[in-house]
Parts: sequence; C-alpha cells; structure tokens
Amino acid sequence: MPIRVTLDAMLARRGMTARELASRVGISETQMSLFRSGKVRGIRFRTLAKMCAVLACAPGDLLDYLHDPDDLRDTDGDLE
Repeated sequence: MPIRVTLDAMLARRGMTARELASRVGISETQMSLFRSGKVRGIRFRTLAKMCAVLACAPGDLLDYLHDPDDLRDTDGDLE
C-alpha cells in the first residue's frame, strides 16, 4: 500500500511513547499498535485530529504517500 504511517518518527521527535499517546487520545494500546503498523484500513478523522492535537502536528506529519499508478484505477468501488 502506498500510504505509510510515519507516527513513530513524530513520537520520537516529541519524546512520547505510543502508550502515552493512546492514553491521551482515548484509544486502546492495541488500536494504536495496529495504526502504527499500518494494519488498519481506516481511521476516524476525529481520532486523527486528537493525535494531531496531542502531538502539535498535522495529518501529513503522521502519514506519507508513495505514488502508485494503480491508485488511479477504481477497483473496489471507492470514491472516484
């Protein structure tokens, strides 16, 4: 998948643990771990906003995109 989660780098810059962020955001450590590993299919905007508020960053600081030409194909009925 061309979307990569770069949360670990931001946590390191802020000197914060994933456990502490999960607690402050109000999600389980398991959910945080799944997000950090990129094993989730989605995240609620509200949860992402809380992460950004706690870390004083923007969503682009937590996610990265690597171009993939296949992303332009509509294969699963997502928004066009």
